[in-house]
Amino acid sequence: MVISYPVYYPIFKKIRNVTTKEMGYSHLFGPVSSRRLGQSLGIDLIPFKVCSFDCVYCELGRTTYKTTTRQEFFPPSEVEEELMRFFSTDPTLDYITLSGSGEPTLSFSIGRIVKFIKCNFPSYPLTVLTNGSLLWERELQQELLPADVILPTLCAVDEETFQKIHRPSPGLTIKEIIRGLKEFRSIYRGEIWLEIFLIPGLNMDSDHLAALGDEIEKIHPDKVQLNTLDRPGAESWVRPANRDELDDAARILGLPYTEPIRPVSYQRTPKRTTADPASMVIEMISRRPCTVEDIAQATGLHRTEVGKLLREFSRDPRLHLKRESRGIFYSWVET
Repeated sequence: MVISYPVYYPIFKKIRNVTTKEMGYSHLFGPVSSRRLGQSLGIDLIPFKVCSFDCVYCELGRTTYKTTTRQEFFPPSEVEEELMRFFSTDPTLDYITLSGSGEPTLSFSIGRIVKFIKCNFPSYPLTVLTNGSLLWERELQQELLPADVILPTLCAVDEETFQKIHRPSPGLTIKEIIRGLKEFRSIYRGEIWLEIFLIPGLNMDSDHLAALGDEIEKIHPDKVQLNTLDRPGAESWVRPANRDELDDAARILGLPYTEPIRPVSYQRTPKRTTADPASMVIEMISRRPCTVEDIAQATGLHRTEVGKLLREFSRDPRLHLKRESRGIFYSWVET
């Protein structure tokens, strides 16, 4: 059953951080420097933390609304208007990416937005960043076919490990998700970059990795990308795998098209034109935790400007800090 946006829109609008309105965009964010996609413009079709999973490693924190029901959360015309306005400046991008605050394939508008982008901005490669939980749905499979790259996640092949890592919506099973990946690969002519998110103590023992490698060979992705924690996760006990652990995992998987997701390579972004840089920074850290360097490189603001703004925010209880190996991460959490 499809639930149209007039039913749920007022509820989700309260959950969603709307500071982007002060910048003129409610559904677009970035361009951001992505470890996987270079300079990527993000498109958010989902209210904050609406997802089919509640992953222990999620950099956005715990899922607040867990579901597998596809819905139209926002009028798609809002997204189309913002895209036309943004691309009127002829920006330099590596990719346009459907991703954001939750699982993008839950949006019933995703097919329409995919077609709109490929029709109006065909020179920009379009990617879809997904947890892969709904790829078994035939209608969704057809909606994603025009995209250039699909980036699904597969972290486990046994049900127990799958449940521990992803804490999925009731009824989702890893067997069904793997079946969906195989079915989609059989009809999709674009590229599939399969992410394995590695968590020491959960999915990195040799038996599990060997079984995962065997299953991945049957999916036939174009790439397998090994990922690990880069920002604070939803659970404090999740730690990143180190370089030796990643190398060992790649060896055990035994797949020639495996590559680690490298640290982000920043390119200085021109400073955005805005009369309100504070709103710009809040918009960014409300979507995902960021270091001062992350913010400076993505917004074009000088590190000193970013530091000054964060100091001004320091007495606001919505600003959260957490120290990780890469530095201090700042996030903005609406109460």
